[in-house]
Amino acid sequence: MPTESTFLLAGLFLLLAAAGWALGRFGERDEENVPPPLNIDYLKGLNFLLNEQTDQALEHFLKMVRVDDKTIETHFALGSLFRRRGEVDRAIRIHQNIIARPDLAAEQRDQALFSLAKDYMSAGLLDRAENLFTQLAQGSRYQVQALENLCRIYEQEKEWQLAIESGQKLEVLGGRSLALEIAHYYCELAEAAAASNDYEAARKYVKRAQTGRPRTMRGALTRAHIARETEDNKTALRLYHRIIDENTYLIAEALPEIVAIYEREGATAELELALESLLKKHPDMSTLVAYTAIVNDIGGVPVIDACVEDYMLNEPTLGEFVDLQRLTGPDQTDATALAKIRKALCKLASATPRYQCQECGFSSQRLLWQCPSCRNWETQRPASRVQFDTVLQHSITQR
Repeated sequence: MPTESTFLLAGLFLLLAAAGWALGRFGERDEENVPPPLNIDYLKGLNFLLNEQTDQALEHFLKMVRVDDKTIETHFALGSLFRRRGEVDRAIRIHQNIIARPDLAAEQRDQALFSLAKDYMSAGLLDRAENLFTQLAQGSRYQVQALENLCRIYEQEKEWQLAIESGQKLEVLGGRSLALEIAHYYCELAEAAAASNDYEAARKYVKRAQTGRPRTMRGALTRAHIARETEDNKTALRLYHRIIDENTYLIAEALPEIVAIYEREGATAELELALESLLKKHPDMSTLVAYTAIVNDIGGVPVIDACVEDYMLNEPTLGEFVDLQRLTGPDQTDATALAKIRKALCKLASATPRYQCQECGFSSQRLLWQCPSCRNWETQRPASRVQFDTVLQHSITQR
């Protein structure tokens, strides 16, 4: 059965047929002024399309319709339609056919190059798309769009320095700020340098990320990680505490590091005091502390253990599976039973997404600074509770 796209393609042919008929009917013709019959070639192409013989229709169309000022927009429309349908190879052929025209106007040539670059990008041929977008970024009317696409390509290829350069040009020409994006590009460079133990370069990149731009907590987190790796524990703790104080959602990243540093230094008493101070300042953070401890299997710290126990005893969904009232008495709880429940929650949490994008809902197990789905930066937030959806679904199906 013909698809909607097939009818759209057929419509293009009919428009061309109607235009040809109108030109013949009302334009200058011979003395008899007889309107020409409908071109049989259009009907032949239409038949190919309605029978979903797209390859034959495309070949027929390219041979039949010469690229000139009257038909070039139809070619562009057809190429765009093929690309939207995912038939990128056909879109590429059409736009290459336009570019091959020797007397093509400069503006139309730029339009064809831009369309072909988008075809290549859709096909995953990023090197070819990059070459064309780079050419168009040198002063064409598609300069801004070309730079935007170059930034996307460099993000995918992790060419962060080139992404910075394109982003800075785009800020000047496009009249909008890319401060957040460029800050993250520098942080990517910093993290790569730190992974290679080039901490001096890493610090320089972080500094550039935070100079003259709105601060991103990623920069502070990267600085804290560098301090931790270089055994500058005092600086690392100061930064981790500041991160939690300013952006409580990042406790999922900072708390495990804080606990590890204090334990490594044998300063558990100081850890207790620090966490008590934190919870006194942010009482609502208890649930985040508990969830982070469950996910990372952090135990043996009284303040954290108290948060976890309180979380388990007050989690309404957990009551669907375990009668916690039987485990609790007026003066004490069954520590062994709660330990087993905590272990089960840890296993469940490790099998369910921990982060979700606030823009598109994409979920992941670890923090991704750029969402792979919507490509926005710094939009993921951690879950604050163990996700019971999969367990509930399994329970329902078993009934």
